[in-house]
Amino acid sequence: MNTSCGANLELSRCIAASPVCHFKSSIFEPRSCVPKLQDLSKKLLPLCKDINARSNRERSIPFSVTCSASQVDTAADEPSSLTYKDAGVDIDAGSELVKRIAKMAPGIGGFGGLFPLGDSYLVAGTDGVGTKLKLAFETGIHDTIGIDLVAMSVNDIVTSGAKPLFFLDYFATSRLDVDLAEKVIKGIVDGCQQSDCALLGGETAEMPDFYAEGEYDLSGFAVGIVKKDSVIDGKNIKVGDVLIGLPSSGVHSNGFSLVRRVLKQSGLSLKDQLPGESITLGEALIAPTVIYVKQVLDIISKGGVKGIAHITGGGFTDNIPRVFPKGLGALVYEGSWTIPPVFKWIQEAGRIEDAEMMRTFNMGVGMVLVVSPEAADRILMEVQKTSIAYRIGEVVKGDGVSYS
Repeated sequence: MNTSCGANLELSRCIAASPVCHFKSSIFEPRSCVPKLQDLSKKLLPLCKDINARSNRERSIPFSVTCSASQVDTAADEPSSLTYKDAGVDIDAGSELVKRIAKMAPGIGGFGGLFPLGDSYLVAGTDGVGTKLKLAFETGIHDTIGIDLVAMSVNDIVTSGAKPLFFLDYFATSRLDVDLAEKVIKGIVDGCQQSDCALLGGETAEMPDFYAEGEYDLSGFAVGIVKKDSVIDGKNIKVGDVLIGLPSSGVHSNGFSLVRRVLKQSGLSLKDQLPGESITLGEALIAPTVIYVKQVLDIISKGGVKGIAHITGGGFTDNIPRVFPKGLGALVYEGSWTIPPVFKWIQEAGRIEDAEMMRTFNMGVGMVLVVSPEAADRILMEVQKTSIAYRIGEVVKGDGVSYS
């Protein structure tokens, strides 16, 4: 069964009550850079290399993305700290809905739904792109939003160890603009190629007067397969296991209701430069979601992976604990990964608290693997031959996520 609450809510459907998250100030320090990206996100690479070079020289210097109202004196007329709820998305309400749905359909709560088929499971996931579509409308960049669409589903089902088999999409608009639609579908095709799955079909719906002129909506679903004896389900996770983080390309496809609120409050436009950087805000924000399928399946094939969390709506706070057995939590090491500059801007411009950032955004880590201590060094060494991976924490007794 699908485990997503829908792109418009931009949150994950978790059965368990949201865990408590403990935060300290100045928790981040730059160390490395993001992986190879697609299309517009390639413009970020020179910037990241520069960050990486600086971080190698300055690892002893703490780097904080915190600029919360509690830490900065503000004038009475300055805006207060923004939250996701202020932007219209109530994660707690979504969690309550999940609890009610779980009573009617027991067993949901993972990142993908499993259906038995002989000695295997079919694994399915469905999602949309959420209000990131608004950025596509405003920037006129439509050829990468389809990558985001595919990524949201295939990245979910690969957390079970499933290889995606096929993807279907739904494209809806008031008046069909064939050229625009072709650009969107091109992105979907690109996403399917990156995840090595077939674009099996889809639906194009033309609904006059339903959407604003020039706008459209997207959704889709993916189906994959995994042998029953190879399912990654987190049941064998224990204290001392290692958390490995795979870098994101930026905001990916969650939290854009808050991002757009911050953008409005900042007084900047998508055409303005990301402060202190060489790319525009639009380019930084529209960068397509990383598709982790091939990389993660390769890591799984070599052994040692016990659990995988896709960091989407709910951030670290809600997503990492979803793969743990009861009574276990995560200790995340401060400063153990690079936070893309766009998150620093979001936090400072929106005056957003650390806890809110960590429950809304991926903060530079799009996928977390829980691996045995014996496998951790090997996995890190192998991944770092061609990409980037971070040892970001460990499994501890307790609940939720804490930082040290």
